Amino acid sequence: MLSWHHSGVTEGAPAGSVYDWFRRASDLLAKGDAAASLVLIDRVLLEDPDSQAAREIRARALFDSGRYAEAAEAFAGCLESAPADDYAHYGAGMSLWRLQDFPHARDHLAMATVMRPDREEYARALTQVKATIRARRSAGLPLTGPLEPEPPRGGAPS
Repeated sequence: MLSWHHSGVTEGAPAGSVYDWFRRASDLLAKGDAAASLVLIDRVLLEDPDSQAAREIRARALFDSGRYAEAAEAFAGCLESAPADDYAHYGAGMSLWRLQDFPHARDHLAMATVMRPDREEYARALTQVKATIRARRSAGLPLTGPLEPEPPRGGAPS
């Protein structure tokens, strides 16, 4: 649970309470400033490392920063403490999708969709990942990782 008061934080800490930092980090993320959100949310987690809400904000900020491997790891951490967190499954699935780990992305997105069938974005993402898997299977391509570009025809690369 987030503390409502300022605990014994070191010098250079942002103004306000840990809860204020959390709110500001959430607002920054909502406004599209993932990098600034990460700075604040990391301070929150120094004070309250067990805060599920802060850990989720951090995972979302990592995703929005394009740090997909770190985001996948952060969402996995959220799932360790809250396996029934539909959004953490969705976030893990989206992160793994960006990393082109389609089977694991599908598994997390399927779990999120089963948990919250009312969330259309979950179902859309699952449908797209399943289509990618089908297309790769039918073409005999690997289900994980980027596809290697075809070598140029007719000679060595210049």
